[in-house]
Amino acid sequence: MKALFQYNWQVRDEWFGALESIPPIELIKERGAGVGSILKTIFHIIDVEYSWMRAMQNEPDIVFRFEDYQDVQALRNLSNELRVEMREFINKWTQEMEYEMVHPSWQDKAFYKGEILRHILVHEVHHIGQLSIWSKEIGIQVISSNFIGRELM
Repeated sequence: MKALFQYNWQVRDEWFGALESIPPIELIKERGAGVGSILKTIFHIIDVEYSWMRAMQNEPDIVFRFEDYQDVQALRNLSNELRVEMREFINKWTQEMEYEMVHPSWQDKAFYKGEILRHILVHEVHHIGQLSIWSKEIGIQVISSNFIGRELM
């Protein structure tokens, strides 16, 4: 599972690089999928990942405001900052944690930690697909979604 998180982060970093040269108007333009715009979608990916990770550690959710992250560099900085804590948690992962229950503050239901980790992984992949479609609309090359060749294993 660690390799899949590394994959998501590597692909995310490549998207940051690809989007740096895109005019801000294109990044905030509302689009017909995701959570609205390219920047909002990337913010959402980061926010969801971190919220679930905090829940798995029985820590309170920290609410970030999209308005505070209005450009690619601000989102890259947030991602890098939060990734440190996420990486520490993933590196401590054991098979015994797989079926530990988590009660997130924003849900009335409990979930297994292993279920949450898999949700985080596929959630990002889902939204990366949306970014791939939008990249064609704004004229940039799609970031490869291939796991093979990334030397993560």
